[in-house]
Amino acid sequence: MSTPENEPPWERQLLEKVAFAALREQRAKRRWGIFFKLAGLSYLVAVLVMVVDWGGSEQLADARHTAVVHLHGTIEAQGEASAQNINDALEEAFADKRTAGVILRVNSPGGSPVQAGIVHDEIRRLRTKHPQIPLYAVVEDVCASGGYYIAAAADKIFVDKASIVGSIGVLMDAFGFTGAMEKLGIERRLLTAGDNKGFLDPFSPQDAKQKAHAQVLLREIHEQFIDVVRRGRGDRLKDTPELFSGLMWTGSQSVGLGLADGFGTVGSVARDVIKADRIVEFTIKENIAERFARRFRADSTDGVAGSLLGAGRLLFR
Repeated sequence: MSTPENEPPWERQLLEKVAFAALREQRAKRRWGIFFKLAGLSYLVAVLVMVVDWGGSEQLADARHTAVVHLHGTIEAQGEASAQNINDALEEAFADKRTAGVILRVNSPGGSPVQAGIVHDEIRRLRTKHPQIPLYAVVEDVCASGGYYIAAAADKIFVDKASIVGSIGVLMDAFGFTGAMEKLGIERRLLTAGDNKGFLDPFSPQDAKQKAHAQVLLREIHEQFIDVVRRGRGDRLKDTPELFSGLMWTGSQSVGLGLADGFGTVGSVARDVIKADRIVEFTIKENIAERFARRFRADSTDGVAGSLLGAGRLLFR
């Protein structure tokens, strides 16, 4: 086949067409690949936004509602049930103009006396500041020790008949390793400046004076606990010698003892007591980053040493 003198041969033209077609196809594939990747990323972001709890509180439109704050798990400064988290949630719940009443949903075995005391005092402050807004504690599985210390500040306490309630007492736990050290031939070399700096050291024989001092601390904090419960429950308490002994009771027994006022759930109290069955969560929950940070702190060397080898942990348990 002949071609004009200034045109390239037909074979070359054909090759150029094939090459340009392949190039256009590659570009089209690349565009579609970018499109599908962006679409997939957008889908994942949408799923994360819907599924992951990023913290904060749910705000509904314009209707009277019952505000709910969860007190769940061990009460501790670095945990989800810290005084900071609980108090921030309560502050927001009381400040909302649509809040008809607040429910503190309790499922806690206790924890730090200090953290429990901070929450208790904040509840009393908020109740004084917002006298028109009642606060009720609704107990689920357990409301013991520090959990009950907080619940005692509520206007009323509602339980399930099988809930566990009470444990009004204080403990300090530690370990003693002196016998094991003798068997293993380990010598303890403890240097201190101050006669009691090694207070209740688990690797040294128990000192009678230090033990007596620890008992004084426990008794004083126990008396504070008792005073809080008497002030919060008043004449509803039955005068029994075992009430403040650290024993626990079922929900049914707690109503009879005056530790609780009746039976109810979050839904029934919102509907029948507060008269606002729309429920809005104000609980402040940890997001993924905060949960990871808390676990990292809990697993750190200092945390482990402080929990296992210290003189003892003072707990409402």
